[in-house]
Amino acid sequence: MGQRSVAGGRPRDTHIDAAVLDAVSDLLEEDGYRSLAIEKAARRAGVSKAAVYRRWPNRQLLVLAELERRMGAVEPPRTGCTLCDLDEALSLFARTFRCMGPEFLTPLLADCSGDEDLHRRFMETLFDPPRAAVRDTLERARDRGDLREDVDLTLAVDTLASLIHYRLLFGHAPVDGQETGRAVDVLLRGLARDFAALEAEAEAHAGASHGG
Repeated sequence: MGQRSVAGGRPRDTHIDAAVLDAVSDLLEEDGYRSLAIEKAARRAGVSKAAVYRRWPNRQLLVLAELERRMGAVEPPRTGCTLCDLDEALSLFARTFRCMGPEFLTPLLADCSGDEDLHRRFMETLFDPPRAAVRDTLERARDRGDLREDVDLTLAVDTLASLIHYRLLFGHAPVDGQETGRAVDVLLRGLARDFAALEAEAEAHAGASHGG
């Protein structure tokens, strides 16, 4: 993208944006979230504190911007295979949580919780995108007739998300492709109209993918 104009001022230098976020990324990895300060980020990036404060008025917004950059676009899978899509959507939860890291996420959430605007920004940036992608996957599965009509989609999304968040937060059990696949199977056995048909569909889809 090109430079964006700032109301009442000169065009925003996106090179400064990138330099500051690169500095934040390095500082998070080196010293953690609690030690991060805007002054440190400015010094590491080789820019003035004022330049950083004009873009991000506090360190919470600065870290949210970097974590949003790490996440990138969060798009729901659309293969048309319910088991395949849901497995990929659950893996998406794991990837987005890993890119944030529990060591950053927990104190950042605590810092944002006391401010309504910061908390809303936190939710919109980190919580809502992967959740919306998983819900979209479940809604399309329901609309295709693969899930029962009485399925509580909010509860289903929370069930899937809680497994990922719980395991990555405490680190007591793996979160890999095999484990996410098992979680999807367990959930869909209770939600699907015909789980055996979904298994057959997934096997056919896998066979077509490997053959093509």
